[in-house]
Amino acid sequence: MGLPKRKVSHARQGDRRSHHALALPSLVECSHCHAMKRSHHVCPSCGYYDGRQAVELKKKGGEAAS
Repeated sequence: MGLPKRKVSHARQGDRRSHHALALPSLVECSHCHAMKRSHHVCPSCGYYDGRQAVELKKKGGEAAS
């Protein structure tokens, strides 16, 4: 089994982990309601995707929106 000959310095350790940072998702404007949404996803505000109603959103009372 291989063992390290020397301690790995903090700089080398940081270089190895330089790609582990989290990135924020890129947002685009919804063409229907103009809210910010993730690209290639259904708009969580209005339920539209690609110019059509993709999902029916529910009201907070549990009834379907009309």
